[in-house]
Amino acid sequence: MGIPLPVWVFFALIALVIWGVTGVTHKLSTNRISSELSFLWFAYAMIAISAVLVVAVPIHWHVRPIIFWLAVAGGTLNGLGALTSFAALESGGKAAIVMPLISSFPLVTAAFAVGFLHERITATQAWGVGLAIVAAILLSLQPNPATTDKRS
Repeated sequence: MGIPLPVWVFFALIALVIWGVTGVTHKLSTNRISSELSFLWFAYAMIAISAVLVVAVPIHWHVRPIIFWLAVAGGTLNGLGALTSFAALESGGKAAIVMPLISSFPLVTAAFAVGFLHERITATQAWGVGLAIVAAILLSLQPNPATTDKRS
């Protein structure tokens, strides 16, 4: 028997698989329809999931206004991020490059957490951030079209 994993690890692994497949479905849709229409269908799916939650899960609706507006801001930013990811895919970005590059968003979170929340990171974590930045740069590099092998 191994060490039991916390429940959050189980949910995180499910999210990892779902978001991994999502990158492919986004690319397939933006190959055939506009990024705007792809995003609208994405939003409709989110509304449907939200409707199921409203019916199926007991929700405490009484929250302070600041918490409400933080949640609205988070949803708005998430939606804008999704919309721009669809646009990146539609405008010729490869899913194998666009999705991992977009997935480096925790670097922005870490910068805000250190700068505004005064959180501290260890030397090991700083190395991880540095390597993630290098990975993002390497992912974003495109080969020169004149030197690429054009097989038909």
